[in-house]
Amino acid sequence: MIDIKEVTYIYNSSGNEGIKDINLKINKGEFVLLCGKSGCGKTTLTRLINGLIPHFYKGELKGDVTIGDMDILDTPMYKIAEKVGSVFQNPRSQFFNVDTNSEIAFGVENLAYPPHEVINRVNKTIYDLKIQNLMGKSIFKLSGGEKQKVAFASVYALSPDVYVLDEPSSNLDAYAIDELRSILFLLKKQGKTLVIAEHRLYYLKDIVDRIIYMEKGRISKAYRMNEFLKISREEKVKKGLRTMDLKNVKVGNKELINEKPIFEIKNLSLKYGKKTIRKNININAAPGDIIGIIGNNGAGKSTLSKTICGLHKDYYGTFLWNGRKISSKERLKLSYMVMQDVNYQLFAETVEEECFLGCKNPNKERIEDTLKELSLYECRKRHPMSLSGGQKQRTAVAVSMLCSKKIIIFDEPTSGLDLDGMLRVGKLIKELSRRQKIIFVVTHDYEFIMKICNRTLYFNDNRKGENFEIIEKPLEELKEIFIGEKTI
Repeated sequence: MIDIKEVTYIYNSSGNEGIKDINLKINKGEFVLLCGKSGCGKTTLTRLINGLIPHFYKGELKGDVTIGDMDILDTPMYKIAEKVGSVFQNPRSQFFNVDTNSEIAFGVENLAYPPHEVINRVNKTIYDLKIQNLMGKSIFKLSGGEKQKVAFASVYALSPDVYVLDEPSSNLDAYAIDELRSILFLLKKQGKTLVIAEHRLYYLKDIVDRIIYMEKGRISKAYRMNEFLKISREEKVKKGLRTMDLKNVKVGNKELINEKPIFEIKNLSLKYGKKTIRKNININAAPGDIIGIIGNNGAGKSTLSKTICGLHKDYYGTFLWNGRKISSKERLKLSYMVMQDVNYQLFAETVEEECFLGCKNPNKERIEDTLKELSLYECRKRHPMSLSGGQKQRTAVAVSMLCSKKIIIFDEPTSGLDLDGMLRVGKLIKELSRRQKIIFVVTHDYEFIMKICNRTLYFNDNRKGENFEIIEKPLEELKEIFIGEKTI
């Protein structure tokens, strides 16, 4: 079905970044997982399969890529799109409309299907993917996870033979990941060929046929799932691979916070237009607190984050700093936010300049040390937009480390990160905690929560904020939220 022969590709703008000596055959109906550390070449390989290389991304390409009898290198993109559907890591990059219904219909309409067929395909997609609650909405008012669902739906409506997915779970909550897993099972049952680049592995262990592990732009090894599961924990850590079983995740070492709370949120209600999305939020935070904000996609987690740092002003309630009421403008001066889509906050020509741009009193030595700690020093002269998703995320985290704010908010900081990246970000967030910063972490990442957070704010289904610490009883509740079962 997919045949990649002797392919080497180097991007024009990135020195030696790319893939080298790739030989890979994927059979019709096979489900293949591409994994490896951030920047290993997974995304580049997916771009070869869906034709973005060489038709969109320019560089030096050698070798052949065919899907069936179609030569990807010589076939126009509109022809490739009929056979290969793509869901990108950043769903915003593939939207063409401002509302959800039109977005799902867009691809089918562009293939000149008659109106009744477009309607039938859209309705079938909505039913199969169970996304009735997302219909008739503005794309701009969706959460990151909801955008991911709509992006997937727009591809599903086309019913391509091959699906290429790049980090599809990165912005999804636990329930949505379970839904994604069911959809992937459905596609496999339909005989579709699936290629997925992913760091979160646990939800794929019962469905993937073959795992391709990549290192430094090359295919290092191919495994069958039964072989992959036999890899020791130590070896998986060495390879930068996430856990295959959330039940094995343990609570990390927590530093006791003895400081008096200095930041208070009282009786906060969040609004979006005429709609109140969350009521009666009350939080006390002390220097050093690392507070996880968890809950389903669209529950108001990112809105709370923006409100804390003064960016969202449609709310009722009181914010206090050392007992004194503070305004949105004052909170903006106190806070720094690492956004879920870091493309919105990368402005400079190089990674190094980005760090200088974010600092009032830049210290070159400190910037270099931070970049080394995040494994970004070798990329310091590259343009931020040329980096992988994980590298971009770490760049934004580096800026947050270098600024002198009192409250730092991370919105999905481990999105797109491998195990090494997650651990580095966790280490740096703990360092911020030791520096007496107050840290809020919006995340769906169970591993990350258990390793670094000392408290969580759970937005449950009935829109009631529930604040609890990660200790014995709450740990059982977290396990039930993320895994669907209670510990004994």
